[in-house]
Amino acid sequence: MSKKIYEILTDSPIVSAVKNDMFFKALDSPCKVIFLLNANILSVPEQIEKAHQKDKKVFVHIDLAEGIGKDSAGIEFLSKCGADGIISTKTGLIRAAKDKNLPTVQRIFALDSQGILSVVESVKNANPEFIEVMPGIAFKIIKRLSSMKIPIIAGGLIDTKSEVFSALDSGAVAVSTGNNDLWYM
Repeated sequence: MSKKIYEILTDSPIVSAVKNDMFFKALDSPCKVIFLLNANILSVPEQIEKAHQKDKKVFVHIDLAEGIGKDSAGIEFLSKCGADGIISTKTGLIRAAKDKNLPTVQRIFALDSQGILSVVESVKNANPEFIEVMPGIAFKIIKRLSSMKIPIIAGGLIDTKSEVFSALDSGAVAVSTGNNDLWYM
C-alpha cells in the first residue's frame, strides 16, 4: 500500500491538509491525498467514504483526532473506517499502526539542530513510511533527512508556489498545505 501511496504522491505531490469545512474544498480539488487534521469519531467514517468515492486517499492525524483513542484501538478503529494511513508525532503510535499494516506519516517539528538529532533517533525507531517535516520551508533539514531514504512530505507555513517548488527541489516527494490556492498547481 505505501508503494502505491508513494506513486500517487509523486504523480500528484500536493496534499490537502484540512480542518473543518475545508474538507469539502479538498474533495473538489485535484489533490489525490487528504490529511485530516481534526477528525472526530462522529464524522471520520463519512469523510473517508466521501474521499474514497472521489478516488482520494485519507490519512488521519490521530494525535489531533477527537474521540478516537491515541492507542492501538484507535488505530484499529481508523483502519476499520477505511483510513489509508495515520499521521502522528508519536513513535509508539507509528509502530502500532505499522503492526496493523496501516501506512504511516511521522510528523516532525524542526526547531533547532539539537532537536533534529532527537528527531533522527525517533524516526529510526519508528521507521515510518513517510516523514512530514514541519515547517515545510525548512529546506536544509529536508536535504539532511532525505539521506535516510524515507520519503519526505514537507508541510507547514507553505504559502507560495516557489516554496512548494523549493521543498520538492530539496528532496521532498510531496507538500501538504492548507492553502487551497496551491491545490490547483
